[in-house]
Amino acid sequence: MKRLLFILFVTLLSIHHALAAGIGTWRVYPAYGNISQIEPAGNIIYVVSSNNLFSYNVGDQSIETYDKARNLSDTDIQLIKWCNAARRLIIVYDNTNIDLIDNEGRLYNMSDYYNKTITGDKTINSIYINAHFAYIATGFGIVKLNVRDNEISDSYNLGFKVDYVYTDTDNIYAASSTNGLFAAKLTSNLLDRSNWSRVGDYTKRTEDKTNVFDQANNCYWTKQDDMLLTSYRTDAEGNKTTIVGGVKPDGPKYGFFHNMKMRNNTLYAAGGLFGVEETNRPGIIQSLDADGNWTVYQENLKPLLGHEYLDQNCLDIDPNNPSRLFACGRTGLYEFNNGQFVAEYTCDNSPLQAAFNNDKNYVIINSIAFDPEGNLWVTNSISPSTSLFELKTNGEWVSHHKNQFMMNETCSMENMISMMFDSRNMLWFVNNYHRKTALACYQPSTDAAAVYERFYNQDGSSIGVNRVRCVSEDRDGKLWVGTDVGPLLLEPSEIGAEEPVFTQVKVPRNDGTNYADYLLSNVDIRCIATDGGNRKWFGTFGNGVYLIDSDNITELQHFTKDNSPLLSNNIESIAINELSGEVFFGTESGLCSYMSDATAVAEEMTKDNVYAYPNPVRPDYTGLITIVGLTYNADVKITTANGVLVAQGRSNGGSFTWDGCDRKGKRVASGIYMVNTATAVGGKGTVCKIAIVN
Repeated sequence: MKRLLFILFVTLLSIHHALAAGIGTWRVYPAYGNISQIEPAGNIIYVVSSNNLFSYNVGDQSIETYDKARNLSDTDIQLIKWCNAARRLIIVYDNTNIDLIDNEGRLYNMSDYYNKTITGDKTINSIYINAHFAYIATGFGIVKLNVRDNEISDSYNLGFKVDYVYTDTDNIYAASSTNGLFAAKLTSNLLDRSNWSRVGDYTKRTEDKTNVFDQANNCYWTKQDDMLLTSYRTDAEGNKTTIVGGVKPDGPKYGFFHNMKMRNNTLYAAGGLFGVEETNRPGIIQSLDADGNWTVYQENLKPLLGHEYLDQNCLDIDPNNPSRLFACGRTGLYEFNNGQFVAEYTCDNSPLQAAFNNDKNYVIINSIAFDPEGNLWVTNSISPSTSLFELKTNGEWVSHHKNQFMMNETCSMENMISMMFDSRNMLWFVNNYHRKTALACYQPSTDAAAVYERFYNQDGSSIGVNRVRCVSEDRDGKLWVGTDVGPLLLEPSEIGAEEPVFTQVKVPRNDGTNYADYLLSNVDIRCIATDGGNRKWFGTFGNGVYLIDSDNITELQHFTKDNSPLLSNNIESIAINELSGEVFFGTESGLCSYMSDATAVAEEMTKDNVYAYPNPVRPDYTGLITIVGLTYNADVKITTANGVLVAQGRSNGGSFTWDGCDRKGKRVASGIYMVNTATAVGGKGTVCKIAIVN
């Protein structure tokens, strides 16, 4: 029966759409740009690169990657150590969380130390292995870990920093750069500080963790060009013979994703983090295409430019030429074509002005945006007498400078960011700096400008905004402003008003009273994105990510580092692939994504663009079945082949999900099920089919 159903389905439908990842699943995109530690473990070689972990299997030459969404419990790896007696790798994270993992990939989280509140510095400095025990040198003493039994055996609070530990036949030694070398008998009560005595001065140990000898495979493992794992052997004369060369997992080179844009089914990211304070991140532009291929744009441009190439914190893509990209930041504006550097625009060859005495290291362009015609708009922060420019398609520079965009008489606003054109062709940006917190807009058709520094809500109350972080438009034409005290909503009717009213959305408490709370009150909103279902994704500083439904009230999700694979609670950027529903989060600890159930709406529903996945639904599949290619708020009815209704609802953007159960919550029987669609106003849609195999 199962085989007949499968054959019937294949006969009825031609499957020509690639199956997307399951709704509700997470992905992590670890960077592997800088190898910092190599740890041989028999036939498996473990490598820490850009604070992420991968392994190389000497036997079958395969590469395995590890991340929080699949096989680790945390992020930002500080160090690793192999315990041969227990056959487990010890993984220490920056926050002092500890994982143990064996060569079969089984994970054991040792969170006791991370969760323990103690007096003293919990920083982990090094690990020493003795049989199946690991002696962990910390900021307050030594922690003894039983790696075989997954438990902390003892904790020796010596009252000073221990840099490294070692033992001999009779003694244990604690080497401290602040207090000297201490020792105690292994047979003594090591919990008693009086049994430890100073036996000498501290000797600094240097260890090259990226060039290590592998006794099991009789070779050295080292890094090549910082990011490639290689191995070699030497002969009696010291000549090297390469054994394995150029090992690197797929993934981005850098883990910085401060500003992201999704264009043409490709994710583009700028890695700089420059506002007014310098971070000196290298000039980083990376992209991820629909096939999963990463491209790193031409970098290390300083020798070519003759000045710094740092803190590139914003980008945009030419709507008339997808291969043409502009990026900007602390040191000017840069043009790329197919990933290669084309030109720079600074105070020498354009009307852009430097912040300090024509210093090309500080031509501060913190935001850019293309208009629909392909003209590039540019903010020039901390400029003596300029603020807003348009670089036209013919290469002409046009100034749209306004006095309102000045910080004071000496310079323009200091951190003009988050530039965007709304559906009315109005240009919006914010000034994210405490000396002048502002929302700004410019109307190209009238040359009118406005800057809002005072914020009042619908009740007439002044809103105590200290920072304006970002501005974004939803699918209803409403503007959302991210601030350090929560999101503010600007209705279309208020746009253009001299003193506009900003709505603080009230969320009823539903506790039998008439009381309500402001939506995400006092949550620092750093970035905002709207998905195909007009739902708002709010990225925050310190509170992870919130998903708010299209009613602007209902909280659908709140992802944090503790309750999900989200890499950090500090979110720098969000970008959404509306074709697939994948929501990308650029965090301070790297890039991850969540497969949401909302995609872009279709203009019409046809048999060519409405389809379901997975299809057929096999017996081992228990996730959601997704129908895509729907119009906004489309009516969906799922019936048996003879017309019995089993499920119905409205589309979320261009998608509808079904759990494979009937209206009573029972799993449906094997068979062919009809998906009947209609538009929100009852117009004719189309029909697609789903095969269920139990």
